[in-house]
Amino acid sequence: MRASTSNEDMFFVEARELFEEIVDWLGSDSVFGLEHGELESKLLENGYELLRRLLQGYFDRRSDDEIEGECSGSDEAKRTHKKRFRRKLTTIFGTVIASRIGYGGRKISSLNPLDAELNLPVEQYSHGVRQRVAQEVARSGFGETVEIISKTTAAKVGKRQVEELAHKSACDFEEFYRQRETQPQTQDRGEIVVISVDGKGVIMRTEDLRIQTKKRALTSSKKLNKRITKGEKRNSKRMATVACVYTINPFVRTPEQIVNTEESEQKIKRPKPIGKRVWASLVQQPQQVISEAFDEALQRDPNQQKHFCALVDGNKTQLSLLKKFARKHNLKLTIVLDIIHVIEYLWKAAFVFHEDTSKEAEDWVSKRLLLILEGKSSLVAAGMRRSATKLKFNPLRRKPVDTCARYLLNNAPYLKYDRYLKAGLPIATGIIEGACRHLIKDRMDITGARWSLKGAEAVLRLRSLYISGDWYEYWRFHLKQEHKRNHLVLYKDGIPLMKRLIQAHCSISSPPPLPIPI
Repeated sequence: MRASTSNEDMFFVEARELFEEIVDWLGSDSVFGLEHGELESKLLENGYELLRRLLQGYFDRRSDDEIEGECSGSDEAKRTHKKRFRRKLTTIFGTVIASRIGYGGRKISSLNPLDAELNLPVEQYSHGVRQRVAQEVARSGFGETVEIISKTTAAKVGKRQVEELAHKSACDFEEFYRQRETQPQTQDRGEIVVISVDGKGVIMRTEDLRIQTKKRALTSSKKLNKRITKGEKRNSKRMATVACVYTINPFVRTPEQIVNTEESEQKIKRPKPIGKRVWASLVQQPQQVISEAFDEALQRDPNQQKHFCALVDGNKTQLSLLKKFARKHNLKLTIVLDIIHVIEYLWKAAFVFHEDTSKEAEDWVSKRLLLILEGKSSLVAAGMRRSATKLKFNPLRRKPVDTCARYLLNNAPYLKYDRYLKAGLPIATGIIEGACRHLIKDRMDITGARWSLKGAEAVLRLRSLYISGDWYEYWRFHLKQEHKRNHLVLYKDGIPLMKRLIQAHCSISSPPPLPIPI
Protein backbone atom coordinates (compact mmCIF):
# COMPACT_ATOMS: atom_id res chain seq x y z
CA MET A 1 0.00 0.00 0.00
CA ARG A 2 1.36 3.41 -0.97
CA ALA A 3 2.06 5.92 1.79
CA SER A 4 -0.32 8.85 2.28
CA THR A 5 1.22 11.88 0.61
CA SER A 6 -1.66 14.36 0.48
CA ASN A 7 -4.33 15.80 2.72
CA GLU A 8 -6.99 14.19 0.52
CA ASP A 9 -5.85 10.71 1.61
CA MET A 10 -7.03 11.40 5.16
CA PHE A 11 -10.64 11.09 4.07
CA PHE A 12 -10.10 7.54 2.80
CA VAL A 13 -7.94 6.16 5.62
CA GLU A 14 -10.69 3.89 6.96
CA ALA A 15 -11.42 2.55 3.48
CA ARG A 16 -7.74 1.81 2.88
CA GLU A 17 -7.46 0.05 6.22
CA LEU A 18 -10.40 -2.22 5.43
CA PHE A 19 -9.06 -2.94 1.96
CA GLU A 20 -5.72 -4.03 3.44
CA GLU A 21 -7.54 -6.20 5.99
CA ILE A 22 -9.44 -7.94 3.17
CA VAL A 23 -6.23 -8.52 1.18
CA ASP A 24 -4.44 -9.85 4.27
CA TRP A 25 -7.36 -12.15 5.06
CA LEU A 26 -7.36 -13.58 1.52
CA GLY A 27 -3.64 -14.28 1.84
CA SER A 28 -3.90 -15.97 5.22
CA ASP A 29 -3.81 -19.74 5.81
CA SER A 30 -7.25 -19.70 7.42
CA VAL A 31 -8.88 -19.06 4.02
CA PHE A 32 -7.55 -22.24 2.41
CA GLY A 33 -10.21 -24.42 3.97
CA LEU A 34 -13.15 -22.29 2.76
CA GLU A 35 -15.31 -23.11 -0.22
CA HIS A 36 -15.78 -20.45 -2.89
CA GLY A 37 -19.36 -19.79 -1.75
CA GLU A 38 -18.16 -18.84 1.71
CA LEU A 39 -15.52 -16.59 0.14
CA GLU A 40 -18.15 -14.87 -1.99
CA SER A 41 -20.39 -14.25 1.00
CA LYS A 42 -17.58 -12.80 3.12
CA LEU A 43 -16.23 -10.62 0.29
CA LEU A 44 -19.70 -9.30 -0.48
CA GLU A 45 -20.29 -8.35 3.15
CA ASN A 46 -16.93 -6.60 3.43
CA GLY A 47 -17.25 -5.19 -0.07
CA TYR A 48 -20.38 -3.25 0.85
CA GLU A 49 -18.63 -1.86 3.91
CA LEU A 50 -15.58 -0.91 1.83
CA LEU A 51 -17.77 0.92 -0.69
CA ARG A 52 -19.68 2.63 2.13
CA ARG A 53 -16.42 3.90 3.61
CA LEU A 54 -15.28 5.15 0.20
CA LEU A 55 -18.55 7.00 -0.26
CA GLN A 56 -18.35 8.41 3.27
CA GLY A 57 -14.80 9.57 2.57
CA TYR A 58 -15.94 11.30 -0.59
CA PHE A 59 -18.76 13.08 1.28
CA ASP A 60 -16.30 14.14 4.00
CA ARG A 61 -13.95 15.49 1.36
CA ARG A 62 -16.70 17.47 -0.35
CA SER A 63 -17.78 18.84 3.02
CA ASP A 64 -14.20 19.89 3.87
CA ASP A 65 -13.81 21.61 0.48
CA GLU A 66 -17.14 23.45 0.74
CA ILE A 67 -16.62 27.18 0.20
CA GLU A 68 -18.58 29.72 2.20
CA GLY A 69 -20.23 32.69 0.51
CA GLU A 70 -23.54 34.48 0.05
CA CYS A 71 -26.42 32.15 -0.70
CA SER A 72 -29.28 33.68 -2.67
CA GLY A 73 -32.58 31.86 -2.82
CA SER A 74 -35.32 32.20 -5.41
CA ASP A 75 -37.25 34.29 -2.86
CA GLU A 76 -34.48 36.97 -3.00
CA ALA A 77 -34.18 36.83 0.81
CA LYS A 78 -30.70 37.19 2.33
CA ARG A 79 -29.52 34.15 4.23
CA THR A 80 -26.89 35.49 6.62
CA HIS A 81 -26.87 32.71 9.22
CA LYS A 82 -24.52 29.83 8.56
CA LYS A 83 -24.49 26.56 10.41
CA ARG A 84 -23.15 23.11 9.62
CA PHE A 85 -25.83 20.42 9.47
CA ARG A 86 -25.58 16.64 9.32
CA ARG A 87 -28.02 14.26 7.68
CA LYS A 88 -28.27 10.52 7.10
CA LEU A 89 -28.39 9.02 3.65
CA THR A 90 -29.27 5.34 3.24
CA THR A 91 -27.44 4.01 0.19
CA ILE A 92 -27.14 0.56 -1.36
CA PHE A 93 -23.78 0.27 0.47
CA GLY A 94 -25.18 1.28 3.87
CA THR A 95 -25.83 4.52 5.75
CA VAL A 96 -23.49 7.49 5.37
CA ILE A 97 -23.52 10.93 6.97
CA ALA A 98 -23.50 14.06 4.84
CA SER A 99 -22.19 17.18 6.58
CA ARG A 100 -22.78 20.52 4.85
CA ILE A 101 -23.27 24.22 5.48
CA GLY A 102 -26.84 25.44 5.82
CA TYR A 103 -27.72 29.04 4.98
CA GLY A 104 -30.74 30.48 6.73
CA GLY A 105 -32.28 33.45 8.39
CA ARG A 106 -35.19 34.57 10.48
CA LYS A 107 -38.53 33.19 9.25
CA ILE A 108 -37.02 31.88 5.99
CA SER A 109 -36.22 28.33 4.97
CA SER A 110 -32.63 27.13 5.05
CA LEU A 111 -30.71 26.13 1.96
CA ASN A 112 -27.93 23.56 1.68
CA PRO A 113 -25.98 24.20 -1.55
CA LEU A 114 -23.94 21.01 -1.25
CA ASP A 115 -27.16 19.00 -1.32
CA ALA A 116 -27.91 20.61 -4.67
CA GLU A 117 -24.38 19.93 -5.92
CA LEU A 118 -24.75 16.24 -5.08
CA ASN A 119 -28.43 16.07 -6.05
CA LEU A 120 -29.29 14.48 -2.71
CA PRO A 121 -32.92 13.36 -2.37
CA VAL A 122 -35.23 15.00 0.13
CA GLU A 123 -35.98 11.73 1.90
CA GLN A 124 -33.47 9.44 3.61
CA TYR A 125 -33.09 6.92 0.77
CA SER A 126 -30.55 7.55 -1.98
CA HIS A 127 -31.39 7.52 -5.67
CA GLY A 128 -29.48 4.24 -5.93
CA VAL A 129 -31.82 2.62 -3.39
CA ARG A 130 -34.84 4.18 -5.08
CA GLN A 131 -33.79 2.83 -8.46
CA ARG A 132 -33.27 -0.67 -7.07
CA VAL A 133 -36.66 -0.54 -5.32
CA ALA A 134 -38.39 0.65 -8.51
CA GLN A 135 -36.80 -2.13 -10.55
CA GLU A 136 -37.86 -4.82 -8.09
CA VAL A 137 -41.37 -3.45 -7.58
CA ALA A 138 -41.94 -3.68 -11.33
CA ARG A 139 -41.26 -7.43 -11.10
CA SER A 140 -42.20 -8.51 -7.56
CA GLY A 141 -44.61 -7.72 -4.73
CA PHE A 142 -43.88 -5.04 -2.14
CA GLY A 143 -43.12 -7.63 0.54
CA GLU A 144 -40.81 -9.56 -1.79
CA THR A 145 -39.05 -6.31 -2.69
CA VAL A 146 -38.28 -5.69 0.99
CA GLU A 147 -36.60 -9.09 1.19
CA ILE A 148 -34.71 -8.68 -2.11
CA ILE A 149 -33.35 -5.25 -1.11
CA SER A 150 -32.27 -6.65 2.25
CA LYS A 151 -30.47 -9.62 0.65
CA THR A 152 -28.83 -7.85 -2.31
CA THR A 153 -27.84 -4.51 -0.75
CA ALA A 154 -26.73 -3.18 2.62
CA ALA A 155 -29.89 -1.06 2.89
CA LYS A 156 -33.02 -1.80 4.92
CA VAL A 157 -36.33 -0.50 3.57
CA GLY A 158 -39.77 -1.12 5.09
CA LYS A 159 -42.80 -2.27 3.10
CA ARG A 160 -44.62 1.06 3.45
CA GLN A 161 -41.47 2.91 2.37
CA VAL A 162 -41.15 0.60 -0.66
CA GLU A 163 -44.62 1.59 -1.88
CA GLU A 164 -43.89 5.27 -1.26
CA LEU A 165 -40.54 5.13 -3.08
CA ALA A 166 -42.18 3.34 -6.03
CA HIS A 167 -44.76 6.12 -6.26
CA LYS A 168 -42.06 8.81 -6.19
CA SER A 169 -39.96 6.98 -8.76
CA ALA A 170 -42.88 6.89 -11.20
CA CYS A 171 -43.93 10.53 -10.76
CA ASP A 172 -42.30 11.77 -14.01
CA PHE A 173 -43.88 9.13 -16.25
CA GLU A 174 -46.27 11.45 -18.10
CA GLU A 175 -43.80 14.33 -18.39
CA PHE A 176 -41.16 11.96 -19.77
CA TYR A 177 -43.35 10.94 -22.68
CA ARG A 178 -44.62 14.49 -23.22
CA GLN A 179 -41.09 15.83 -23.68
CA ARG A 180 -40.27 12.94 -26.01
CA GLU A 181 -43.04 14.07 -28.35
CA THR A 182 -41.00 17.17 -29.18
CA GLN A 183 -37.87 15.18 -30.04
CA PRO A 184 -37.27 14.02 -33.63
CA GLN A 185 -37.41 10.27 -34.24
CA THR A 186 -34.09 8.87 -35.46
CA GLN A 187 -34.88 5.15 -35.23
CA ASP A 188 -36.01 3.33 -38.36
CA ARG A 189 -39.74 2.67 -38.30
CA GLY A 190 -42.10 0.34 -40.13
CA GLU A 191 -44.50 1.47 -42.81
CA ILE A 192 -47.66 0.83 -40.76
CA VAL A 193 -48.44 2.63 -37.49
CA VAL A 194 -50.67 0.50 -35.25
CA ILE A 195 -52.82 1.66 -32.32
CA SER A 196 -54.50 -0.89 -30.07
CA VAL A 197 -56.50 -0.40 -26.87
CA ASP A 198 -58.05 -2.84 -24.40
CA GLY A 199 -59.26 -3.04 -20.81
CA LYS A 200 -58.20 -5.25 -17.89
CA GLY A 201 -59.62 -5.38 -14.37
CA VAL A 202 -57.49 -5.07 -11.23
CA ILE A 203 -58.78 -6.09 -7.79
CA MET A 204 -58.77 -2.94 -5.64
CA ARG A 205 -59.42 -1.94 -2.08
CA THR A 206 -63.02 -0.84 -1.66
CA GLU A 207 -62.14 2.81 -1.06
CA ASP A 208 -60.26 2.96 -4.39
CA LEU A 209 -63.03 1.54 -6.59
CA ARG A 210 -64.86 3.81 -9.01
CA ILE A 211 -68.07 5.28 -7.58
CA GLN A 212 -70.59 2.91 -9.17
CA THR A 213 -68.51 -0.20 -8.44
CA LYS A 214 -67.98 0.94 -4.86
CA LYS A 215 -71.75 1.34 -4.37
CA ARG A 216 -72.36 -2.19 -5.66
CA ALA A 217 -69.58 -3.56 -3.46
CA LEU A 218 -71.02 -1.90 -0.34
CA THR A 219 -74.62 -2.89 -1.00
CA SER A 220 -74.10 -6.42 -2.30
CA SER A 221 -74.70 -9.35 0.01
CA LYS A 222 -73.01 -12.73 -0.31
CA LYS A 223 -74.80 -16.04 -0.06
CA LEU A 224 -71.71 -17.63 1.48
CA ASN A 225 -69.02 -16.05 3.64
CA LYS A 226 -65.99 -17.91 2.32
CA ARG A 227 -66.55 -18.07 -1.43
CA ILE A 228 -68.46 -16.52 -4.31
CA THR A 229 -71.34 -18.62 -5.58
CA LYS A 230 -72.55 -18.97 -9.18
CA GLY A 231 -74.00 -15.73 -10.51
CA GLU A 232 -72.38 -13.51 -7.89
CA LYS A 233 -69.82 -10.87 -8.88
CA ARG A 234 -66.89 -9.66 -6.88
CA ASN A 235 -67.60 -5.94 -7.42
CA SER A 236 -63.98 -5.40 -6.46
CA LYS A 237 -62.28 -4.61 -9.76
CA ARG A 238 -61.34 -1.29 -11.29
CA MET A 239 -60.76 -1.35 -15.04
CA ALA A 240 -57.35 -0.31 -16.31
CA THR A 241 -57.19 1.02 -19.85
CA VAL A 242 -54.29 -0.60 -21.71
CA ALA A 243 -52.80 0.99 -24.83
CA CYS A 244 -50.18 -0.15 -27.30
CA VAL A 245 -48.54 1.71 -30.18
CA TYR A 246 -45.97 0.28 -32.55
CA THR A 247 -44.95 0.26 -36.18
CA ILE A 248 -44.62 -2.77 -38.42
CA ASN A 249 -43.81 -3.52 -42.02
CA PRO A 250 -46.54 -4.85 -44.34
CA PHE A 251 -47.23 -8.58 -44.26
CA VAL A 252 -49.19 -9.47 -47.38
CA ARG A 253 -51.10 -12.78 -47.18
CA THR A 254 -54.00 -14.59 -48.76
CA PRO A 255 -57.08 -15.89 -46.93
CA GLU A 256 -55.91 -19.45 -47.65
CA GLN A 257 -52.62 -18.77 -45.85
CA ILE A 258 -54.51 -17.55 -42.78
CA VAL A 259 -56.77 -20.61 -42.62
CA ASN A 260 -53.94 -23.07 -43.37
CA THR A 261 -51.64 -21.67 -40.68
CA GLU A 262 -49.19 -24.58 -40.58
CA GLU A 263 -48.23 -24.23 -44.25
CA SER A 264 -48.00 -20.42 -44.16
CA GLU A 265 -45.80 -20.32 -41.04
CA GLN A 266 -43.21 -22.54 -42.73
CA LYS A 267 -42.98 -20.47 -45.91
CA ILE A 268 -43.43 -16.85 -44.79
CA LYS A 269 -41.34 -14.94 -42.25
CA ARG A 270 -43.58 -12.69 -40.17
CA PRO A 271 -42.31 -9.10 -39.56
CA LYS A 272 -41.81 -8.03 -35.96
CA PRO A 273 -43.22 -4.93 -34.25
CA ILE A 274 -40.82 -1.96 -34.15
CA GLY A 275 -40.58 0.62 -31.37
CA LYS A 276 -43.39 -0.97 -29.37
CA ARG A 277 -44.67 1.05 -26.43
CA VAL A 278 -47.29 -0.34 -24.04
CA TRP A 279 -48.79 1.30 -20.98
CA ALA A 280 -51.87 1.22 -18.79
CA SER A 281 -53.66 3.46 -16.32
CA LEU A 282 -56.21 2.93 -13.58
CA VAL A 283 -56.45 6.65 -12.83
CA GLN A 284 -57.05 8.03 -16.31
CA GLN A 285 -60.31 7.61 -18.19
CA PRO A 286 -60.23 5.65 -21.50
CA GLN A 287 -60.56 8.94 -23.38
CA GLN A 288 -57.29 10.23 -21.88
CA VAL A 289 -55.38 7.03 -22.60
CA ILE A 290 -56.59 6.85 -26.20
CA SER A 291 -55.72 10.52 -26.69
CA GLU A 292 -52.17 9.74 -25.53
CA ALA A 293 -52.10 6.76 -27.90
CA PHE A 294 -52.85 9.06 -30.85
CA ASP A 295 -50.14 11.49 -29.70
CA GLU A 296 -47.68 8.61 -29.50
CA ALA A 297 -48.71 7.31 -32.93
CA LEU A 298 -48.41 10.74 -34.57
CA GLN A 299 -44.95 11.12 -33.04
CA ARG A 300 -43.89 8.18 -35.22
CA ASP A 301 -45.15 9.94 -38.36
CA PRO A 302 -46.04 13.63 -37.84
CA ASN A 303 -46.63 14.16 -41.57
CA GLN A 304 -49.02 11.19 -41.74
CA GLN A 305 -47.27 9.56 -44.66
CA LYS A 306 -47.58 6.03 -43.24
CA HIS A 307 -50.66 3.82 -43.05
CA PHE A 308 -52.40 4.26 -39.67
CA CYS A 309 -54.30 1.24 -38.37
CA ALA A 310 -56.32 0.60 -35.19
CA LEU A 311 -56.99 -2.92 -33.93
CA VAL A 312 -60.17 -3.36 -31.85
CA ASP A 313 -62.27 -6.14 -30.34
CA GLY A 314 -65.63 -4.50 -31.05
CA ASN A 315 -65.96 -2.46 -27.83
CA LYS A 316 -68.32 0.41 -28.72
CA THR A 317 -66.68 2.94 -26.40
CA GLN A 318 -63.27 2.27 -27.90
CA LEU A 319 -64.64 2.50 -31.44
CA SER A 320 -66.34 5.80 -30.71
CA LEU A 321 -63.20 7.30 -29.17
CA LEU A 322 -60.96 6.08 -32.00
CA LYS A 323 -63.21 7.74 -34.57
CA LYS A 324 -63.41 10.91 -32.49
CA PHE A 325 -59.63 11.36 -32.24
CA ALA A 326 -59.10 10.38 -35.87
CA ARG A 327 -61.41 13.25 -36.83
CA LYS A 328 -59.69 15.59 -34.37
CA HIS A 329 -56.27 14.94 -35.93
CA ASN A 330 -57.69 14.75 -39.47
CA LEU A 331 -56.15 11.29 -39.64
CA LYS A 332 -57.09 8.61 -42.14
CA LEU A 333 -57.42 5.63 -39.80
CA THR A 334 -58.21 2.07 -40.86
CA ILE A 335 -60.09 0.27 -38.07
CA VAL A 336 -59.66 -3.52 -38.06
CA LEU A 337 -61.72 -5.91 -35.95
CA ASP A 338 -59.61 -8.59 -34.29
CA ILE A 339 -59.97 -11.82 -36.27
CA ILE A 340 -59.50 -13.91 -33.11
CA HIS A 341 -62.68 -12.49 -31.60
CA VAL A 342 -64.50 -13.32 -34.85
CA ILE A 343 -63.23 -16.90 -34.71
CA GLU A 344 -64.45 -17.29 -31.12
CA TYR A 345 -67.96 -16.31 -32.18
CA LEU A 346 -67.77 -18.76 -35.10
CA TRP A 347 -66.84 -21.64 -32.82
CA LYS A 348 -69.76 -20.96 -30.50
CA ALA A 349 -72.09 -20.94 -33.52
CA ALA A 350 -70.52 -24.14 -34.88
CA PHE A 351 -71.38 -26.05 -31.70
CA VAL A 352 -75.07 -25.36 -32.38
CA PHE A 353 -74.85 -27.45 -35.56
CA HIS A 354 -72.16 -30.00 -34.59
CA GLU A 355 -70.70 -31.76 -31.57
CA ASP A 356 -67.99 -29.74 -29.87
CA THR A 357 -65.37 -32.45 -30.48
CA SER A 358 -66.31 -33.29 -34.04
CA LYS A 359 -64.24 -32.73 -37.16
CA GLU A 360 -67.37 -31.33 -38.82
CA ALA A 361 -67.38 -28.37 -36.39
CA GLU A 362 -63.77 -27.58 -37.29
CA ASP A 363 -64.53 -27.77 -41.02
CA TRP A 364 -67.62 -25.57 -40.53
CA VAL A 365 -65.52 -22.87 -38.86
CA SER A 366 -62.72 -23.07 -41.44
CA LYS A 367 -65.12 -22.74 -44.36
CA ARG A 368 -66.83 -19.65 -42.95
CA LEU A 369 -63.57 -18.10 -41.76
CA LEU A 370 -62.26 -18.34 -45.33
CA LEU A 371 -65.37 -16.52 -46.60
CA ILE A 372 -65.01 -13.80 -43.96
CA LEU A 373 -61.35 -13.29 -44.89
CA GLU A 374 -62.49 -12.91 -48.49
CA GLY A 375 -64.70 -10.00 -47.39
CA LYS A 376 -67.99 -11.90 -47.34
CA SER A 377 -68.96 -11.58 -43.66
CA SER A 378 -72.56 -10.50 -44.40
CA LEU A 379 -73.03 -13.59 -46.57
CA VAL A 380 -71.76 -15.80 -43.72
CA ALA A 381 -74.13 -14.13 -41.22
CA ALA A 382 -77.15 -14.63 -43.49
CA GLY A 383 -76.19 -18.24 -44.27
CA MET A 384 -75.88 -19.40 -40.66
CA ARG A 385 -79.18 -17.81 -39.73
CA ARG A 386 -80.87 -19.46 -42.69
CA SER A 387 -79.43 -22.85 -41.72
CA ALA A 388 -80.69 -22.49 -38.13
CA THR A 389 -84.15 -21.58 -39.44
CA LYS A 390 -84.29 -24.55 -41.82
CA LEU A 391 -83.32 -26.92 -39.00
CA LYS A 392 -86.10 -25.35 -36.87
CA PHE A 393 -83.91 -24.72 -33.84
CA ASN A 394 -85.71 -23.11 -30.93
CA PRO A 395 -84.60 -19.57 -29.84
CA LEU A 396 -82.51 -20.85 -26.93
CA ARG A 397 -80.51 -23.33 -29.00
CA ARG A 398 -79.93 -20.97 -31.92
CA LYS A 399 -78.93 -18.04 -29.69
CA PRO A 400 -75.13 -18.42 -30.35
CA VAL A 401 -75.89 -18.39 -34.10
CA ASP A 402 -77.91 -15.17 -33.86
CA THR A 403 -75.28 -13.61 -31.59
CA CYS A 404 -72.49 -14.43 -34.07
CA ALA A 405 -74.52 -13.16 -37.05
CA ARG A 406 -75.40 -9.94 -35.24
CA TYR A 407 -71.71 -9.44 -34.29
CA LEU A 408 -70.66 -9.84 -37.94
CA LEU A 409 -73.35 -7.49 -39.26
CA ASN A 410 -72.86 -4.79 -36.63
CA ASN A 411 -69.10 -4.73 -37.27
CA ALA A 412 -69.23 -5.16 -41.03
CA PRO A 413 -67.34 -1.87 -41.70
CA TYR A 414 -64.33 -3.30 -39.82
CA LEU A 415 -64.37 -6.78 -41.43
CA LYS A 416 -62.92 -5.93 -44.84
CA TYR A 417 -60.18 -8.47 -44.41
CA ASP A 418 -59.66 -8.95 -48.14
CA ARG A 419 -58.46 -5.33 -48.33
CA TYR A 420 -56.50 -5.55 -45.10
CA LEU A 421 -54.58 -8.63 -46.22
CA LYS A 422 -53.71 -7.11 -49.60
CA ALA A 423 -52.39 -4.00 -47.81
CA GLY A 424 -50.34 -6.16 -45.43
CA LEU A 425 -52.15 -4.87 -42.31
CA PRO A 426 -52.21 -6.84 -39.04
CA ILE A 427 -55.61 -8.38 -38.33
CA ALA A 428 -55.14 -9.76 -34.81
CA THR A 429 -54.76 -8.05 -31.42
CA GLY A 430 -52.13 -10.45 -30.12
CA ILE A 431 -49.81 -7.60 -29.13
CA ILE A 432 -52.33 -5.84 -26.90
CA GLU A 433 -53.63 -9.16 -25.51
CA GLY A 434 -50.07 -10.06 -24.59
CA ALA A 435 -49.62 -6.62 -23.03
CA CYS A 436 -52.71 -7.11 -20.84
CA ARG A 437 -51.34 -10.43 -19.66
CA HIS A 438 -47.71 -9.40 -19.16
CA LEU A 439 -48.31 -5.86 -17.94
CA ILE A 440 -51.26 -6.48 -15.63
CA LYS A 441 -52.23 -10.11 -15.07
CA ASP A 442 -48.73 -11.50 -14.39
CA ARG A 443 -47.99 -8.79 -11.82
CA MET A 444 -51.28 -7.42 -10.50
CA ASP A 445 -53.37 -10.59 -10.35
CA ILE A 446 -51.51 -12.06 -7.37
CA THR A 447 -53.64 -14.35 -5.21
CA GLY A 448 -55.13 -12.41 -2.31
CA ALA A 449 -53.79 -9.03 -3.47
CA ARG A 450 -56.04 -5.97 -3.14
CA TRP A 451 -54.38 -2.87 -4.53
CA SER A 452 -54.45 0.74 -3.48
CA LEU A 453 -54.93 3.09 -6.41
CA LYS A 454 -51.67 4.89 -5.66
CA GLY A 455 -49.60 1.71 -5.44
CA ALA A 456 -51.18 0.03 -8.46
CA GLU A 457 -50.74 3.06 -10.72
CA ALA A 458 -47.08 3.37 -9.72
CA VAL A 459 -46.42 -0.31 -10.48
CA LEU A 460 -48.19 -0.07 -13.85
CA ARG A 461 -46.06 2.91 -14.84
CA LEU A 462 -42.78 1.32 -13.79
CA ARG A 463 -43.70 -1.96 -15.46
CA SER A 464 -44.72 -0.11 -18.64
CA LEU A 465 -41.31 1.55 -18.81
CA TYR A 466 -39.56 -1.82 -18.61
CA ILE A 467 -41.75 -3.54 -21.18
CA SER A 468 -41.41 -0.60 -23.60
CA GLY A 469 -37.61 -0.55 -23.22
CA ASP A 470 -37.59 3.02 -21.87
CA TRP A 471 -36.44 2.39 -18.30
CA TYR A 472 -32.86 3.70 -18.38
CA GLU A 473 -33.74 6.72 -20.49
CA TYR A 474 -36.60 7.48 -18.09
CA TRP A 475 -34.42 7.17 -15.00
CA ARG A 476 -31.89 9.68 -16.34
CA PHE A 477 -34.77 12.06 -17.04
CA HIS A 478 -36.24 11.43 -13.58
CA LEU A 479 -32.95 12.33 -11.85
CA LYS A 480 -32.78 15.60 -13.79
CA GLN A 481 -36.35 16.39 -12.76
CA GLU A 482 -35.54 15.57 -9.13
CA HIS A 483 -32.60 17.98 -9.28
CA LYS A 484 -34.81 20.75 -10.63
CA ARG A 485 -37.75 20.43 -8.22
CA ASN A 486 -35.76 19.60 -5.07
CA HIS A 487 -32.87 22.04 -5.52
CA LEU A 488 -32.55 24.32 -8.53
CA VAL A 489 -35.96 25.99 -8.07
CA LEU A 490 -34.87 27.09 -4.58
CA TYR A 491 -31.93 29.22 -5.76
CA LYS A 492 -31.67 32.55 -7.49
CA ASP A 493 -31.41 31.96 -11.26
CA GLY A 494 -31.43 28.24 -10.50
CA ILE A 495 -27.73 28.25 -9.54
CA PRO A 496 -26.55 26.87 -6.16
CA LEU A 497 -23.77 28.63 -4.26
CA MET A 498 -20.87 26.40 -5.34
CA LYS A 499 -21.60 26.78 -9.04
CA ARG A 500 -22.06 30.53 -8.62
CA LEU A 501 -18.63 30.83 -6.98
CA ILE A 502 -17.01 28.74 -9.71
CA GLN A 503 -18.57 30.91 -12.38
CA ALA A 504 -17.44 34.06 -10.59
CA HIS A 505 -13.82 33.11 -9.92
CA CYS A 506 -13.08 30.39 -12.50
CA SER A 507 -9.93 29.49 -10.55
CA ILE A 508 -11.69 27.27 -8.06
CA SER A 509 -11.74 23.60 -8.94
CA SER A 510 -14.03 21.11 -7.30
CA PRO A 511 -14.39 17.35 -7.56
CA PRO A 512 -16.85 16.13 -10.21
CA PRO A 513 -20.33 15.19 -8.98
CA LEU A 514 -21.24 11.58 -8.34
CA PRO A 515 -22.09 9.66 -11.52
CA ILE A 516 -25.70 8.71 -12.16
CA PRO A 517 -26.17 5.05 -11.22
CA ILE A 518 -27.15 2.94 -14.22
